[in-house]
Amino acid sequence: MIEGVQVEKKDKVRNDRIIAVEQDAHSWADIKTVDDLGKQFERELEEFFVNYHRLSGKEYRVLGVKGPNQARKLVKSGMR
Repeated sequence: MIEGVQVEKKDKVRNDRIIAVEQDAHSWADIKTVDDLGKQFERELEEFFVNYHRLSGKEYRVLGVKGPNQARKLVKSGMR
């Protein structure tokens, strides 16, 4: 999970991103946590979201990277 904040003008909105790998994706079978991706791939993912928002005139700041337990909590909190 990438924790982030999206900034539009003076408004800041929390905009976390969940990164997932399909369970049956054999070429990614060894990926269980964000640490398994490696630091370089993690930086590329972060930069993707920063650039994606920049193209639409918004700013995105990465606050941190968390593992699967935090991602599950975020998903469950959104299921109410």
